[in-house]
Amino acid sequence: MPVQMELSRIVINEITDEQVIYLKEVEGDRTFPILIGIFEATSIDRRVKGVVPQRPLTHDLLLSVADQLGGELESVVISELRESTYYAKLRIRQNGELIEIDSRPSDAIAVAVTCDPPLPIYVSEDVLQDVLGD
Repeated sequence: MPVQMELSRIVINEITDEQVIYLKEVEGDRTFPILIGIFEATSIDRRVKGVVPQRPLTHDLLLSVADQLGGELESVVISELRESTYYAKLRIRQNGELIEIDSRPSDAIAVAVTCDPPLPIYVSEDVLQDVLGD
């Protein structure tokens, strides 16, 4: 059963290529980091701070495409951890059918925080156990 998480912290270091976001369990204390790229980190950071771009950015475009095709973004699920790489799914409901689209967690979370209200973010219990050693 996936666990609902929330974005709790963004660490941007412009000197390195690896930025860090932290997810925290909504109804618990577990938290863990995910390394992401600078573009995704700054996109997430801007949205969290309420900065709206003059023109649509990539994550805005994705929302618009889903909407124009009759889909409704529902949630994000970080579903797997394989060889130190996280895998995520964007969950979109279209015509009553749930469609899961493969995504990098950083892009999925950027889409989640671009939505108003933000999409729920879930993490597989298996991923949490792998990361935290539970």
